[in-house]
Amino acid sequence: MSKIEDDKSDHCIAFILERLQIHQQRWKNESLWTPPLFVGVNGCQGSGKTTLVLLLALILSRPPHRLPTTVLSIDDFYLPHELQARLAASNPDNPLVQHRGQPSTHDLTFALSIFASLRDGKEIQIPSYDKSAFGGQGERTSQNEWKVVNGLGEERIRIVILEGWCVGFRALEAQELRKKWEEAVIQRKSGKYQERLGWNRFQDVEFVNEALREYDALTEYGSTFNPAYKASD
Repeated sequence: MSKIEDDKSDHCIAFILERLQIHQQRWKNESLWTPPLFVGVNGCQGSGKTTLVLLLALILSRPPHRLPTTVLSIDDFYLPHELQARLAASNPDNPLVQHRGQPSTHDLTFALSIFASLRDGKEIQIPSYDKSAFGGQGERTSQNEWKVVNGLGEERIRIVILEGWCVGFRALEAQELRKKWEEAVIQRKSGKYQERLGWNRFQDVEFVNEALREYDALTEYGSTFNPAYKASD
């Protein structure tokens, strides 16, 4: 087994601790209870997000920091299989929502309820998602498999890390979206195009972009967002 080279955690830990200090000062005179620091990590598939955040949680939770930390993935909030199938069926000509992955395929109401409970220091179960279920279409795991945090007698979570490829993304304005799409189509027709945007209909891209606006409510929880592919810069 090849050794994993850790060239990011030192930078990220220092960054998170700095943000935590600012966060605590901000809440010092506001309440007896300081909500946890919410940190977002995004990056492309295969960039090492999951490995990084699990390592960060381990380091932060152990001495000398002793900061109870929990990790969530945006993937854990995918729609249940039945709702994902319903979304695909109601948009049969849009290839972007035939499978999980794009904005609109996550259960934001559920995600926001989990985040609110973490913010308030309540006992909560952290969901998980099985990508292998239904022949690879995926399904949320049984609730009895979910990890409990902020349980009776436990120290409450101090840091919440959310990782995912689209964590922290914001929707584009209509004019900018149209411009980027038209430029992509021109490049595709030139025969030297290797991206995906220009192969999709504008209305399909617009559907996902509009769905992304609803993710702002989740993004606003983030005290800071850290791209995994820039963490070592």
